[in-house]
Amino acid sequence: MAELRPIIRLFERAGRKPPAIPDEAHLVAYGHEIASLKSQPGLRLEAGGDSDHLSVEIVVERGVQLERPVHLCMGLFERHGIQRVRLSLTLEPGAQATLWSHCLFDTPLSARHEMDGEIRIMESATLRYQEAHFHGSSGDILVAPRARIKLEAGARLHSDFSLLQGRVGRLEVNYLVDVGEAAVAELLSRVYGYGKDAIVLRERLLLSGAGARGLLKTRVAVRDDASASVLGAMEGLAAGARGHVDCMEVVRDRAVADAVPEVRVTHPQAKVTHEAAIGSVDARQLETLMARGLTPDEAVDLIVRGMLA
Repeated sequence: MAELRPIIRLFERAGRKPPAIPDEAHLVAYGHEIASLKSQPGLRLEAGGDSDHLSVEIVVERGVQLERPVHLCMGLFERHGIQRVRLSLTLEPGAQATLWSHCLFDTPLSARHEMDGEIRIMESATLRYQEAHFHGSSGDILVAPRARIKLEAGARLHSDFSLLQGRVGRLEVNYLVDVGEAAVAELLSRVYGYGKDAIVLRERLLLSGAGARGLLKTRVAVRDDASASVLGAMEGLAAGARGHVDCMEVVRDRAVADAVPEVRVTHPQAKVTHEAAIGSVDARQLETLMARGLTPDEAVDLIVRGMLA
């Protein structure tokens, strides 16, 4: 399909194999324009765009277990552009699905990508959500995903956000997750910033149901004049709730980083723990790699990318 060639080329430039489009369920959008859309039985995938935003509605029906991932491919190909996405995602009771969201901004000199999401994972449903960003060398880009996520009884969420290729520009993540009875939410964020990139991560988990479980895991590396600010907040609000906040940041050159693990418990039978570490790479690892012929910069980069893998 001719309209898919630009995004396939971007995947190839990013060194990634393009997803199996058009064979699998997918949405491909350039800015606010739909390039390709395919649903399947048990999955309702609808989208529409206008000059202001792109609306996406996804429903995985009750008890449906999707064997193949659903691909959401977003991109901008103009030199200057804006993409605003409004996402409504629902997994009905007992449903299971994997969503791969590919955000490709290799071309623009300046761009804005904003996402406002409402996600509901109903009773005993499971969502695996992977969002990967691929940027170019221009640092004049804003990425601002916001999401409100509700997990009902026995639901599970496994989320992986990564921005490891190209300049970050400015990243502003803001997630609020409400975890119900015996539900489990695990959020992993991995970001590598350099130049004058600015990274701001704000993630809050409310363990509001009895026996709820939560994990916030953040891995961030910054170098040159980049900055990173991470707030991982966890609240234990019900009996048997258990949560952990784990933040690690590596800093090089003139970069600046801060981490604020915020924990709060309002029920005597809830428990929330945290750990945060900010610093340079391990000196022993660095010496070992340099002894094997790597330059200091090559060794540091290898260590950092290993942490972010």
